Amino acid sequence: MRLLCVLLLGVSGFAAEPDWPQVEKHAVEFLQQYVRIATVNPPADTAPAAALVQAELEKNGLAPKLYHSGPGGQTNLVVRLKGRDSSKKPLLLLNHLDVVPVDAKAWGMDPFSAMIRDGFIWGRGTLDMKGLGVQQMMALIALHNAGVVPARDIVMICTADEESGGARGIQWMIENHYADIDSEYVLDEGGMGSRDALAPGKLVYGISVGDKVLVWLHLHATGTAGHGSQPVPDNANLILIDAIRKAMALPEGSKSSPVVEEMKRAIGGQLAQNKFASAIQRNTISLTTLTSGVGSPPKVNVIPSAAEAGLDCRVMPGTNTDEFISDMKARINDPRVSVEVINVAPDPGVSRTDTPVYAAMRKAILKRHPDAIVTPMIVPFGTDSAYLHRRGVIKYGFTPMILDTATAATMHSDKERIPVREFLDGIHILYDVLASEF
Repeated sequence: MRLLCVLLLGVSGFAAEPDWPQVEKHAVEFLQQYVRIATVNPPADTAPAAALVQAELEKNGLAPKLYHSGPGGQTNLVVRLKGRDSSKKPLLLLNHLDVVPVDAKAWGMDPFSAMIRDGFIWGRGTLDMKGLGVQQMMALIALHNAGVVPARDIVMICTADEESGGARGIQWMIENHYADIDSEYVLDEGGMGSRDALAPGKLVYGISVGDKVLVWLHLHATGTAGHGSQPVPDNANLILIDAIRKAMALPEGSKSSPVVEEMKRAIGGQLAQNKFASAIQRNTISLTTLTSGVGSPPKVNVIPSAAEAGLDCRVMPGTNTDEFISDMKARINDPRVSVEVINVAPDPGVSRTDTPVYAAMRKAILKRHPDAIVTPMIVPFGTDSAYLHRRGVIKYGFTPMILDTATAATMHSDKERIPVREFLDGIHILYDVLASEF
């Protein structure tokens, strides 16, 4: 009888139900503590944040491990919840501890206050991605405390410097401690639910199966320096402006992604018309930096001999990045302008959807939102999980919250926030995923 009780306790249907009011109350309080630790990258000193997560996990009977990966306090964390079937490789929950810098003057509040106002938790990192990290952790803890033994091992990793490409985070862990995170599946940031971002008037829940591929380029124009009172025909600034215009003139009619076509079929028509939906359907280029002038501050009466610009290009999975760059050079076609490659991310392709983990996510979404259209999608940004996907791990971007277009756009902005109710509902959804058979 004792053995039977133990076996039944390992099946989610017979385990104790979490104390959800207490879980939700504590989750909000913990997220506020977490956001108040300013893990800005650079320098990505994530040691205090990792210590906070470590203490929370240990308090609940789990055994996290810290990995110090850099001289500036860069710290990663890994914790494992053992599952019933050790022959299956784990499910990995992936989140990052670091956040991007803030322009404090542009915020209407302390960007690290984690203030609750108008039903939102405000602050740097709430959306990208401390909120999701806390959802993952609270679902994992709730599973453990309820006595549920998952179908396979569940591992959670909190990485140090995703916002700088992961050299001291996921890449360092892959190179130095891959056995500790080796998994069959990974759930990362990416997809989300929305009633307007993907299709107007319809609740569409996107599960990301692939990232757009990052291509960062630097344009350098040279010309003739001189006195501002005497214009010159080869002014480096004007040369650069012309080069930028040509560089950003992407050819029309690029081939659509099969994932985008599947999204259109699922929603029964075209995607919404907004910057997010537009960005996930085609290659994009954003002008992000401009540098010119002589002196500090630059003198208005001096024509500089050089001018520079940074382009953040994001191309659809399957795009030949060498051809993309070559085509841009051909459009510019000016010996006075050089195109320097700063970074090209790997293109691991897209994940398939005929898996038990995808089915578990779909079921958990529909349990809470029966009216939802669940569909695979592409996200316009890159994630840490792309490095794992290159090693054969099946990756999904799963942000279990319904966000409107305005809220989703606050990522990296001076109005970053998440809805409290959606943050809490997401813990329930993730719990159902982790408690399922996968």
